[in-house]
Amino acid sequence: MRFLTYFLLCALSLVMVSCKVNYSFTGVQTLAGIETFQVNYFQNNAALVEPGLDRDFTLALQDLIINQTSLNLVNSGGDLVYEGEITEYRISPTTATSDNRAAQNRLTISVNVRFYDRIHPEEDLEQRFSFFYDYPAAAQLIGSQKDTAFAEIFERLTQDIFNATLAKW
Repeated sequence: MRFLTYFLLCALSLVMVSCKVNYSFTGVQTLAGIETFQVNYFQNNAALVEPGLDRDFTLALQDLIINQTSLNLVNSGGDLVYEGEITEYRISPTTATSDNRAAQNRLTISVNVRFYDRIHPEEDLEQRFSFFYDYPAAAQLIGSQKDTAFAEIFERLTQDIFNATLAKW
């Protein structure tokens, strides 16, 4: 009986070690052979251009992947490649007061992402991601209000991109 238990544990260990797909504690699926990633500059092609938005978004995506994986960031030749463009930057009223004035505005940012997995091309993806931030109509979208809006939108956009490309959620 002891021999059979030992044999089953060894067999199970070999099966687990030989699997091609591994999962980490963050839920990230890491495929064999992938060690590097690159995030190409996301051009701002929105009708309304906010200066620095493209740079800030590119850095936010890089930071999230660095913090949630063990992959190394490279400038070119990455095993995983993220590229795309900011397609929408829009401010619109969302709710009205009794005298037909905006009570709240919504900042919406949309990004088109192309993801290439050079090791496993069947994982390639092109998808649009969008998120918004609501703020009082009386407030100007400058200074700390703008920083807060960008932080919330970038956090959601980058996490959604991460989940779609690496976590497979």
